[in-house]
Amino acid sequence: MWKKVKIFFSKLSGFELFVGLRYTRAKRKNHFISFISLTSMIGIALGVAALIVVLSVMNGFQKELRTRILGVASHLEITGNNNQLSDWPYVANYSAKQPHVLASAPYIMAQGMLSYDQGVQGAIIRGVLPIAEDKVADLGRNMKVGHLTDLKAGEFGIILGADLAYNLGAQVGDKVVVMAPQGQFTPAGVVPRLKQFTIVGLFQVGMYEYDAGLALIHMDDAAKLYRMGDSVSGVRLKLDDLFGAPSIAASIATQLNGSASSKGQYYVSDWTQQHANFFKAVQMEKRVMFIILTLIVAVAAFNIVSTLVMAVTDKRSDIAIMRTLGASPASVMFIFIIQGALIGLIGTVFGAVFGILIALNIDTIIPFIEGLFHVQFLSKEVYAISDLPSDLIWSDVMLIVTMSFVLSLLATLYPSWRASKINPAEALRYE
Repeated sequence: MWKKVKIFFSKLSGFELFVGLRYTRAKRKNHFISFISLTSMIGIALGVAALIVVLSVMNGFQKELRTRILGVASHLEITGNNNQLSDWPYVANYSAKQPHVLASAPYIMAQGMLSYDQGVQGAIIRGVLPIAEDKVADLGRNMKVGHLTDLKAGEFGIILGADLAYNLGAQVGDKVVVMAPQGQFTPAGVVPRLKQFTIVGLFQVGMYEYDAGLALIHMDDAAKLYRMGDSVSGVRLKLDDLFGAPSIAASIATQLNGSASSKGQYYVSDWTQQHANFFKAVQMEKRVMFIILTLIVAVAAFNIVSTLVMAVTDKRSDIAIMRTLGASPASVMFIFIIQGALIGLIGTVFGAVFGILIALNIDTIIPFIEGLFHVQFLSKEVYAISDLPSDLIWSDVMLIVTMSFVLSLLATLYPSWRASKINPAEALRYE
């Protein structure tokens, strides 16, 4: 196959390129052919631009979601049996010394009910050590009011997500009641444990799931509220290589469970496992959108077939004259391949430039359109991210440009082959 292709191109000369380009530039008697050519170029350009913009936006969403999720969650989590670690100081210190681990922090995680005035909201209660937590998460950078260090043991302070505080109708300085689901036995029966906390700060990470459903308290206060004693729920780790988390997790799990100083069984999970379904869904959506938008480019590219079929019919006498003057069928075929490929190339280049410009400036374009028409495309109550991020990946651009050009070339093959099969005698019979 490849030998035939090499032989085909070795027989070609500058004559085919000259005639092919001249046919592309020449004015046609049939203006409908020019209209179809223009339509094909515009269709390819729009398809390529749409592909670049949509994939850039989806890459931006994926990157932004990953950044925001891991700014609150963790790269790795180490837990024990029944989600408790009694020897957490050993685990934290041992893990922090491992390669690629930047910091470690213990935590207590539990569910709770927050009550203020007439408002009641369910939330995840996370007990943290403020200084250690600031090293493994970005919550400290996302504080809207106050600081993580405002959480002090024994003072029963609490930091709420901005939307959680809004839903409760509470502000900094107000006292909220935290109800733990684990009950305590009294003469009146089993009643939930209650504790009053003072709001000392608010954070806002930009994800409604966390802003409306997470509350932070000091780890010592959480241990008292949930009767954890000296145990914690687990230890969180921050890594220097985000995408190496699975292999690092496996290595740490093997070393911890094989250590002579270990107590019980340790379970190590990474962010790819904790949010696997979410990121797989985003990746699947990206692939589906690529396939759908590729069909738009394919339809536009195969309009070139119509253009070249009509061009071949229009140039039958010219083809016959070239054949009688010694042009080979391969030369005639290449002339029309050049003509169709140029249409695809122009459409692809314009589409790529247009798409790149939009993708690089989408953070300016979308707010302008929202302000102009007084609309909001992404409500933060509905979507995890309320703005439209964009992350232009050049490998995606190259893939799209190559795919578009290849489709354009494929569309030229059949009409070019038909042109090479024209019989000069038949074509010139009625001339």
